[in-house]
Amino acid sequence: MNEKLYPGDLVQMRKLHPCGGDSWEIVRVGADVGLLCETCGRRVLLPRRKFARGVRKFLRRSPQALKDSETPG
Repeated sequence: MNEKLYPGDLVQMRKLHPCGGDSWEIVRVGADVGLLCETCGRRVLLPRRKFARGVRKFLRRSPQALKDSETPG
Protein backbone atom coordinates (compact mmCIF):
# COMPACT_ATOMS: atom_id res chain seq x y z
CA MET A 1 0.00 0.00 0.00
CA ASN A 2 1.65 3.21 -1.18
CA GLU A 3 -1.11 5.65 -0.32
CA LYS A 4 -0.52 8.32 2.29
CA LEU A 5 -2.53 7.97 5.47
CA TYR A 6 -4.25 10.83 7.24
CA PRO A 7 -6.22 11.01 10.49
CA GLY A 8 -9.89 10.99 9.56
CA ASP A 9 -9.59 8.44 6.74
CA LEU A 10 -12.12 5.61 6.96
CA VAL A 11 -10.85 2.18 5.89
CA GLN A 12 -12.29 -1.30 5.52
CA MET A 13 -10.13 -4.08 6.96
CA ARG A 14 -9.94 -7.70 5.78
CA LYS A 15 -10.67 -9.26 9.17
CA LEU A 16 -13.78 -8.44 11.17
CA HIS A 17 -13.47 -6.99 14.65
CA PRO A 18 -14.99 -9.26 17.34
CA CYS A 19 -17.94 -6.83 17.52
CA GLY A 20 -18.67 -7.59 13.85
CA GLY A 21 -17.47 -4.28 12.39
CA ASP A 22 -14.97 -3.96 9.56
CA SER A 23 -14.82 -0.16 9.12
CA TRP A 24 -12.19 1.79 11.03
CA GLU A 25 -11.30 5.47 11.32
CA ILE A 26 -7.60 6.33 11.35
CA VAL A 27 -6.89 8.44 14.44
CA ARG A 28 -3.08 8.31 14.59
CA VAL A 29 -0.38 7.96 11.94
CA GLY A 30 3.26 7.18 12.64
CA ALA A 31 5.31 4.00 12.95
CA ASP A 32 2.05 2.57 14.28
CA VAL A 33 -1.44 3.32 12.97
CA GLY A 34 -4.15 4.10 15.52
CA LEU A 35 -7.62 2.91 14.56
CA LEU A 36 -11.09 3.51 16.01
CA CYS A 37 -13.77 0.89 15.35
CA GLU A 38 -16.83 2.59 13.85
CA THR A 39 -19.16 -0.06 15.34
CA CYS A 40 -18.14 -0.28 19.00
CA GLY A 41 -15.67 2.59 19.51
CA ARG A 42 -12.71 0.40 20.52
CA ARG A 43 -9.27 1.88 19.81
CA VAL A 44 -6.41 -0.31 18.62
CA LEU A 45 -2.82 0.35 17.57
CA LEU A 46 -1.36 -1.68 14.68
CA PRO A 47 2.19 -1.65 13.33
CA ARG A 48 2.18 0.04 9.92
CA ARG A 49 3.18 -3.17 8.09
CA LYS A 50 0.36 -5.18 9.65
CA PHE A 51 -2.08 -2.38 8.84
CA ALA A 52 -0.90 -2.24 5.20
CA ARG A 53 -1.45 -5.99 4.78
CA GLY A 54 -4.87 -5.89 6.44
CA VAL A 55 -6.50 -2.91 4.73
CA ARG A 56 -8.96 -3.77 1.97
CA LYS A 57 -10.01 -0.31 0.71
CA PHE A 58 -10.58 3.30 1.64
CA LEU A 59 -14.25 4.04 2.32
CA ARG A 60 -13.76 7.78 2.84
CA ARG A 61 -10.76 10.08 2.62
CA SER A 62 -10.14 12.94 5.04
CA PRO A 63 -10.33 16.54 3.76
CA GLN A 64 -6.53 16.80 4.15
CA ALA A 65 -6.00 13.78 1.86
CA LEU A 66 -8.31 15.24 -0.77
CA LYS A 67 -6.57 18.61 -0.60
CA ASP A 68 -3.11 17.04 -0.95
CA SER A 69 -4.18 14.93 -3.94
CA GLU A 70 -5.34 18.03 -5.83
CA THR A 71 -2.07 19.94 -5.50
CA PRO A 72 0.53 19.01 -8.14
CA GLY A 73 3.98 18.04 -7.02
